[in-house]
Amino acid sequence: MATPTITAGSTQDKLRRARAASASLALLATDEKNAILLGIADRIEAHESEILSANNQDLEQSRLEGAMRDRLLLTSARIRESARAVRDVAALADPTGEILAEWTRPNGLHIRRVRVPLGVIGIIYESRPNVTVDTAVLALKTGNAIVLRGGKEAAQSNQRLVQIMSAVPGLPDGAMALLDSSCRESVHELIKARGLVDVIIPRGGAGLIRFVAENSIVPVIETGAGNCHLFVDESADLDMADRIVLNAKTQRPSVCNAAEKLLIHDRIAAEYIPRIVQKLILTGVQVRGDETTCALAAGLPVVAATEQDWDEEYLRLCIAVAVVSDADAAVAHINKHSTKHSESIITGNETTARKFLREVDSAAVYWNASTRFTDGGEFGFGAEMGISTQKLHCRGPFALAELTSSKYEIIGTGQTRS
Repeated sequence: MATPTITAGSTQDKLRRARAASASLALLATDEKNAILLGIADRIEAHESEILSANNQDLEQSRLEGAMRDRLLLTSARIRESARAVRDVAALADPTGEILAEWTRPNGLHIRRVRVPLGVIGIIYESRPNVTVDTAVLALKTGNAIVLRGGKEAAQSNQRLVQIMSAVPGLPDGAMALLDSSCRESVHELIKARGLVDVIIPRGGAGLIRFVAENSIVPVIETGAGNCHLFVDESADLDMADRIVLNAKTQRPSVCNAAEKLLIHDRIAAEYIPRIVQKLILTGVQVRGDETTCALAAGLPVVAATEQDWDEEYLRLCIAVAVVSDADAAVAHINKHSTKHSESIITGNETTARKFLREVDSAAVYWNASTRFTDGGEFGFGAEMGISTQKLHCRGPFALAELTSSKYEIIGTGQTRS
């Protein structure tokens, strides 16, 4: 089978080839798809030096700093982790062909509902080349063709990755297409390609997601920004709270499941605020606080929070802290300001915890754990397409099962309807 050309052809050519490839992909057996994925993992590791070289070109040309540079950066360790994740996906059960339900009607018709691929998936994303691999292998595992439109910051990395993956034997021509990231028109063509593309998934900042959701005529699954909250309740184990707060904020602050806001019950605020603020500052976090927080952290470099702070996703070593009267006030604050991504309560009171889990309207809600676990791999899904913060057609980390639709197969013995 010929190796697809990555750079040749217009956007429309690539979309038509992807549509044709989707029919072939849907017919591949699970063993055939897994062989393709294992070949991808092997080739990613074998071509590590080329991938790093392309990534270095992107880093030099983009001159990004801080969180955005970290999103773009590839290292030997990250490449090995990417290959491991591909193998993990290959080892997962294939959802396509699964019989979701079946029954027989009184007239003898036997009906069954079966999982099938979506068809052609378009993904629009920014400066994270690992997304190129993660999304491609999930699409292929479920028999879907994928059209990738990455950001110009990662153009060299993405092109090299797609060239490497597309050369794996057995992959239908056109099954993995990379659009020109230097051309804004390619985004418009992709989101208007109804009939060629079955679903669009935007991954990136709020502006990108909003643009795609408002302008696409192809159905969209939104992956939302992460203004994530932690609430330290009055009955919390404060040592546990320290560990969770520091992990959720500092372990990798540039990602959407990092904590951006910290709420503290007023009955423990006088004790806990000076303690946790000092620890956050010592780890390099800029702390912003409401009036009570600033007063209780007197002598520490806390910046007065503005109204805008409560809605902002920082994606850096910055956190805003507020004191709330009780769990009800925490839930109200979260449901007002959250992006519906991930929130956590640290408490020893099960009744309060259950109330929080039930009433907070977000995709992932935790009790005594870091928000950093909102991730397809951590949930046991392998890689992920993103974290959906909408309610249709999926919510939270979405991976293999969410990349399928269903159809009904009806088996008769000559029945006609009167």
